[in-house]
Amino acid sequence: MRNATGVPGLLRLGMYFVEMVLVSVVFTAYYYRAISPGSHSWYDTSPMFTNLFLLMAMSYAVGSFFRPITFFYRSSRQGSIVRSVSVLVLIMVLINVFFIALRGQNALILPMRFVAMWFTIWIVLVSVRYLARYVIRLFRSEGHNVHHVVFVGASDNILELYQEMENPFYGYRVLGYFSEVPVQGFPEKFCYLGKVSECLAYMETHNVEQLYCALPSAMANDIRPIINWCEHNFVRFFSVPNVRNYLKRTMQLELVGEIPVLSIREDPFSSLTNRIIKRVFDIVFSGLVMIPFWLLIYPVVAIVTKLTSPGPVFFKQKRNGLNGEEFYCYKFRSMKVNTDADNVQATKDDPRKTPWGNFLRKSSIDELPQFINVIKGEMSVVGPRPHMVKHTREYSELIDKYMVRHWVKPGITGWAQVNGARGETKELWQMEDRIQKDIWYIENWTIWLDIRIILLTVWNALVGDKQAY
Repeated sequence: MRNATGVPGLLRLGMYFVEMVLVSVVFTAYYYRAISPGSHSWYDTSPMFTNLFLLMAMSYAVGSFFRPITFFYRSSRQGSIVRSVSVLVLIMVLINVFFIALRGQNALILPMRFVAMWFTIWIVLVSVRYLARYVIRLFRSEGHNVHHVVFVGASDNILELYQEMENPFYGYRVLGYFSEVPVQGFPEKFCYLGKVSECLAYMETHNVEQLYCALPSAMANDIRPIINWCEHNFVRFFSVPNVRNYLKRTMQLELVGEIPVLSIREDPFSSLTNRIIKRVFDIVFSGLVMIPFWLLIYPVVAIVTKLTSPGPVFFKQKRNGLNGEEFYCYKFRSMKVNTDADNVQATKDDPRKTPWGNFLRKSSIDELPQFINVIKGEMSVVGPRPHMVKHTREYSELIDKYMVRHWVKPGITGWAQVNGARGETKELWQMEDRIQKDIWYIENWTIWLDIRIILLTVWNALVGDKQAY
């Protein structure tokens, strides 16, 4: 069993187990030192530490569910492990603080020791994963746990695919390629094995496990015998469409009747089930937020806003939503009443902001009225942030795929915002980065991703976000 990059399923299970045990041991050891001898503030000695161990194991399992361990090995970039472990540890911290507070054991969260424990857990996880990556690379460089591959065809796609598979971490050993003639410019190590008609004879006498075919559809008479041979001899056949010269992105294979078509963009929201799940979550979550909003937050904000600046409590502005349709987006007014509100973006030291409004913006309290938009169905709790109509017109002319963000409802918070892409956009590249993150969210949406973004939003609001102004 393998994932897309060739990481064995047995290794993934082993990593889950090893990491869960190590993290639970560190956690339990911390509390063993934190709880004084003779203390019966939680459970009696042995059952207590058993419960601690199980609590941490559960926290790790839940955290990994949000960020599966296979993600940590997909990329050869070193930063992927650090970022992913950081997210996992953050989720575990939130779960454990919740349970400790629930048990009334706040004293167990000893500031320095608590921070030291989680830092130790972070170091352990990062170290284990770097070690695992090194072991996998070393193991496969020795020729173990690899798939033997041949290519049929000699397009640019094949060369790019060969270069990817040359990374020993992925677990492939490329034997060579078949083409009517050798291709000038291919690496010497990328062996020419013969003409397409010689492919079957070669596979009869060599250990080939996977075949990647990039022949054009006009050569269907040559392709069919290869497919049939592979099907009868337990060789995995993969068709490599020749689209990389104009599309360099993940695509989805779909069927229209019996005709295969490639979709250039995955759209989870094309599923009615997903749309229902997201809408139900929006209504339930917004309903829970609106109760304290109207009872506690609104009266305070309304009174202070009226006392500190003349004008209405709410500010509404036309924004573009689903399919580019315009709607009025609600916010608490944070600026003096002015005529530039619909044309000029807020800046860090914007003179239009009031001192009270500056606090509302930094704490993101000014965004809370947008739950009204969510209830009305104009927005979602999580999604690409809605832009001013003026900005939509301008940036749609400057940035490719800008309007893709309008395939879904805009959100109160979003993937771009929790990853630092918020605030003023002084340069075009800043908006381009934001759009890329918005599109990534649309293509990779799950309800768990929404929950994760909400947790990160709350965390950013508590610790402060320098881009929030």
